[in-house]
Amino acid sequence: MTTTPAHRADGALVPRPRPGMLMTTTDAVEGRRILQTLGLVRGNTVRTRSVGTDILASFRNLVGGEVNRYTAMLSQSREQALDRLQAEALSLGANAVVGLRITTSTVMAGAAEILAYGTAVVLDEGG
Repeated sequence: MTTTPAHRADGALVPRPRPGMLMTTTDAVEGRRILQTLGLVRGNTVRTRSVGTDILASFRNLVGGEVNRYTAMLSQSREQALDRLQAEALSLGANAVVGLRITTSTVMAGAAEILAYGTAVVLDEGG
């Protein structure tokens, strides 16, 4: 089972299981053969900042340090993009995604897109 970090409400990282779906940044999985390549899959989300968080971030900018609310928001956004990528891969019949990448871009002032993409594949059972 593959796990990815997720933020709790208090900001702590905890493992989050993704049952049945292997996701890796490598183009192959050691000890496993790719039986079928199903194609590109992706998941994305666009998030905006809040005025309250921006004010807090401005103060944090004066004294330095991490802006925990932004960290949590971006982590949740990545998880949502990965969940959407996984759903698309599963709908194609994949049991893995290889070549996984995550990228961000600014859509407009105060809004960012998180995009996860990779190649959906069917791996052998290995062993």
